Amino acid sequence: MNFLADPGKRRNLAERAASALVLLPVAVWLTVVGGWPFALLVGLAAALASTELLHMAGPLQAAEWFGVLVAATFPVLAVLGASGDLLPSWAGLWLAGATVALLSLLLLVHGDLAQVPARAGRIALAWLYTGLLPASMVGLRLRFGFDWVILAFAVTWANDTFAYFAGLTFGRHKLSEKISPKKTWEGFAGGAVGSLLGAAAMQHWRLEVELSLAGALALGAGGAVVGPLGDLVESAWKRAHGVKDSSHLIPGHGGLLDRIDALLFVAPWIYLFASHLR
Repeated sequence: MNFLADPGKRRNLAERAASALVLLPVAVWLTVVGGWPFALLVGLAAALASTELLHMAGPLQAAEWFGVLVAATFPVLAVLGASGDLLPSWAGLWLAGATVALLSLLLLVHGDLAQVPARAGRIALAWLYTGLLPASMVGLRLRFGFDWVILAFAVTWANDTFAYFAGLTFGRHKLSEKISPKKTWEGFAGGAVGSLLGAAAMQHWRLEVELSLAGALALGAGGAVVGPLGDLVESAWKRAHGVKDSSHLIPGHGGLLDRIDALLFVAPWIYLFASHLR
């Protein structure tokens, strides 16, 4: 089937392309700048993604908004680490204090006590999933530099693009029908090719001194696995809450979490890989 013959798919593709043309230059520019501007950009992304994640379960209340605030602080904490590590040494104490504040808030603000454990679990998940994981992007920029962040983008977005077209063109065999009915093994294979090509291209153009071709291909292969896993994790969360998109923030893409779900898993993998090289 020629997917370009479908007006709906052509319109969706045009929306995706237009959104990318607007958002990509901003993301790349702030990645070049680095430092606080990049950390604040990632902090804003963490706040938006955590809002989307929590809103899928229902309207946000005081405890949820507190959770969004805490999630947004993780990328900012990453820039405060003098050594360039992922987080400063006192981040654990900050998280302990935030946990005490959250549990106290859930108990003191009157509501359905039966929902307190589930709400606490969702908010804590938001801290880790949409706060800590994005912080790895800031750590990657500070400790390893601009090229490694672009490498994370390349591995993720090449996977997403190749998987999208391969799935639409050749997709026949379902990857995980219960979680995401539209994903296919053919799309997964196409995405894997994209990750390998993205990693190899970055190695050739920008990282030849720091990263061998074999290393780039190994990194891309890992990204080809963890990226789709990140996508499936978010798909499972959406299916559990009966929603199609995390929000309608980005035309053609849905919500921000829909756009960065794979990157959230790829970035820590690349951070780990880069740490092993030094």
